[in-house]
Amino acid sequence: MINIVDIRSAIVAGTFSNAELDTITQAVMFARAQLAKQKVRSFRKGDTVKFTSNRNNQVYQGTVEKVSIKNILVRTHVGVYRVPANMLEGV
Repeated sequence: MINIVDIRSAIVAGTFSNAELDTITQAVMFARAQLAKQKVRSFRKGDTVKFTSNRNNQVYQGTVEKVSIKNILVRTHVGVYRVPANMLEGV
């Protein structure tokens, strides 16, 4: 089985053509989209969640207000945030 270290080393070493790198990029984007869909389906309105802000690196905890296609609306003690599903963790 191929491990992530071998894949990374092969990419960094430049053993892939541009077309092969494009294919790898598309596969990674597809896998990320599937993970995001799975994550969105795991949350329901009323769930308690937490996330770390990219702007100030602060951890917020709140309640799910609305589940959209890619983002989750979370009400915290400070306000309401639209957060990508992959940034959320259940509490």
